Amino acid sequence: MAQPLTQEAREQQSGRPGTVQAIRGGVVDIRFRDHLPPVRQKIVAGEGGGVVLEVVNHVNDDTVRCVALTPTRGLHRGAPMLDSGGPVTVPVGDHVLGRIFNVLGEPIDGGEPIEGGERWSIHRPPVPLHQRSTISEILETGVKALDLLAPLQRGGKAGLFGGAGVGKTVLLMELINNMLERHSGVSMFVGIGERSREAEELYRELREAGVLGQTVLYFGQMNEAPGARQRVGHAALSVAEYFRDERKTDVLLLIDNIFRFVQAGQEVSGLLGHVPSRVGYQPTLDTELAELEERICSTTSGAITSIQAVYVPADDFTDPAAVATFSHLSATIVLSRKRASEGLYPAMDPLQSNSSMLTPRMAGKRHYRLAQDVRSTLAHYEELKDIIAMLGIDELSQADRRMVYRARRLERFLTQPFFSTEQFTGQQGRLVSLDETLEGCERILSGELDGYPESAFYMIGAIDEALEEQEP
Repeated sequence: MAQPLTQEAREQQSGRPGTVQAIRGGVVDIRFRDHLPPVRQKIVAGEGGGVVLEVVNHVNDDTVRCVALTPTRGLHRGAPMLDSGGPVTVPVGDHVLGRIFNVLGEPIDGGEPIEGGERWSIHRPPVPLHQRSTISEILETGVKALDLLAPLQRGGKAGLFGGAGVGKTVLLMELINNMLERHSGVSMFVGIGERSREAEELYRELREAGVLGQTVLYFGQMNEAPGARQRVGHAALSVAEYFRDERKTDVLLLIDNIFRFVQAGQEVSGLLGHVPSRVGYQPTLDTELAELEERICSTTSGAITSIQAVYVPADDFTDPAAVATFSHLSATIVLSRKRASEGLYPAMDPLQSNSSMLTPRMAGKRHYRLAQDVRSTLAHYEELKDIIAMLGIDELSQADRRMVYRARRLERFLTQPFFSTEQFTGQQGRLVSLDETLEGCERILSGELDGYPESAFYMIGAIDEALEEQEP
């Protein structure tokens, strides 16, 4: 990695002019006669223009190739450009809490501009291995299916995988709602290539919930330049690292959607003329993703815990973007279209979802044993579904029938009404502790609740709700 420039060198380079040689969408070639800006340098349009670029490579002795972080409208060949003398920076500090920013660290919430204070580069090296924390700790979310079968790790990375319309964003919003109330640190939301409507709704909900003051939001929306969508995650991580390293606090980082980051890199790669790799993705897919993911980690002073929504194209989990993301995660939550069509929300697939924290040593023997029993019961039910469809449930043995009835009760018990969907469903959201979840599963598996109808377990919180509403 190139060494950062000294302050003296930056001042010498700052303001030096260049001229536009070629424009290809979001990629611009600029010629500098007397010097060559280093890679990742910020280049701005001269004559008061609002175009901001970032150097990505050197074409020859006097020309650099840049990616635009803002629209290139109005730019033309021969247009003057200026070397800013440094990389893109974003404001850090307590004064950024409660605000919404773009990739350049500019507020986009209509509030007062951020003036003064410290600014950090959006490109920072990951924490060295010897400074990382090796302590593993489970982070409760209040979502039954998640806490039981794919518990999250404090300082880890969890992925919400699923195709379009299976509930990734809704589950992410629910995790924000549940965890902000019990989370003592700072929360950050990064919207990469998502809809403007979702950004506005999230901002309003955080404000109404009274937790906006401990939250920072960064957005590179789908109508913005691919360079902005590719770099907004790096910008947000610099702010998260400030709170972790300087304020010594935990940070909850929520990203929606990490696939759009990959997609932005694919667009940029095509404009740069790189030869595409598998399924048309950029040849640098793994490297670009690792640069972002490896900055998310725990130190002895604080932790950055990340939950990332990952769109899976055509529900194909062998897609290179999904495969590359899998390798960085400590927990994988797979959302199933089949379960969503059956009305089982959250539509988490209990057989494909997993977590590195689900071991007897990390989760405890009782939690581990119950999770394995639940998985085994649901897997056996899945195997018998074809027989039931062809011959009917009456053809099964008495033991298998009993197991099927319990599996169906478990499926319904692991559904849960969400706070984030109250206005759509009319059902009040539930926050369920891990102990309550384990108790419910234990009682269902033991056969204690065999006399209760399956409908009693659907969309409830703790198991006691089923007992109060129905009598055998």
